[in-house]
Amino acid sequence: MKNLVLTFALLTSMVMFSCEKKINAATLAENTSGKNSQQPEETTAEGTIQVALLLDTSNSMDGLIEQAKSRLWNIVNTLTTLKYEGKTPDIEIALYEYGNDGLSSASNFIRQVTPLTNDLDLISEKLFALRTNGGNEYCGAVIQDASQKLTWKDGMQNMKLIYIAGNEPFTQGSINYKEAIADALKKGIYINTIYCGSYEEGIRGLWKDGADVGQGKYFNIDSNAKVRYIVTPYDDQISQCNVRLNKTYIGYGSKGAEKKMAQEVQDANAQSISGANYAERAVSKSKAVYKNDSWDLVDKAKTDSKALDNLKKEELPAELKNKSKEEIKTIVTQKTKERETIQKEMEELSKKRQAFIDNESKNTKSQDDLGNAMATSIQSYAKAKGYVVVN
Repeated sequence: MKNLVLTFALLTSMVMFSCEKKINAATLAENTSGKNSQQPEETTAEGTIQVALLLDTSNSMDGLIEQAKSRLWNIVNTLTTLKYEGKTPDIEIALYEYGNDGLSSASNFIRQVTPLTNDLDLISEKLFALRTNGGNEYCGAVIQDASQKLTWKDGMQNMKLIYIAGNEPFTQGSINYKEAIADALKKGIYINTIYCGSYEEGIRGLWKDGADVGQGKYFNIDSNAKVRYIVTPYDDQISQCNVRLNKTYIGYGSKGAEKKMAQEVQDANAQSISGANYAERAVSKSKAVYKNDSWDLVDKAKTDSKALDNLKKEELPAELKNKSKEEIKTIVTQKTKERETIQKEMEELSKKRQAFIDNESKNTKSQDDLGNAMATSIQSYAKAKGYVVVN
């Protein structure tokens, strides 16, 4: 589970490795050609940041899980400062667990928890559901599975990263980690390793070698360290905005009610970590990357101008079933305006909140949980890919 911590670390490393290796557009072009050269290249203007988190869920990884849950929304918010050609990139995250005795030996004790998805509530839900159970930890096998079975996008504007975390030798299992990593690199996927233990132990266990082969970054963490938060005068106001924001969501379809409830459950999960973490999640929900068009009518109407005309009565929530098409459109328009107003208010509050945190951080000893290194590392890697930082 230390892997989860890596979640955060991973995004931090994603950029740090680029800095150290001076990855540039030409290098990336070479790596994304070859094996995938016959496939059509994606050209979405926004770009997509794809991150697969491979988390060791063997015994003793509970601290890592806690760190990951504590840093998820901070990582998302760091990523939202990135722009590609003036637009916010899509963010897709995948979760794997490995090294858990509760998994099948036939699968090499590997499970794909989620595919690459922009459903951030789903990622949060799965993070909070992870449980540890000691087992065999096959790094080569899980890297191979993630690189082959996830849907990775082609295109120079996309970042494709794998972060793997654990504390056993990198060489375990029948699948050679160097071969698995070499195949991933052919697809332009870079491998970052996070060892839960001392720096030297990770080197001896070949975790650093895995990162070197994968043109990524190796680092070690204290998986039992508790994340420290800076409480700001704006946290409560942002949290209050979040309550109002939730009221602008209108569930539709077979999973509308379920997903709306899940949204509030993940709010509660974030708040169970700390009030500051809850505020961090609320800020994420005010950003463009928090998309719910698969179950929310307001988001759906933004992406599909014909959505409300094509909705079937059985897809509507109970409160809208007896409304006419025009009445429904009026309600959705009203909720859209309400949401935009709340989001603008939250944007201003979040800027003040971040400024307060930045100022307090100058007088506070940095914590070695990789969270403080994330912004710099992410921005460095993004710069090599043609992204710019817009605060």
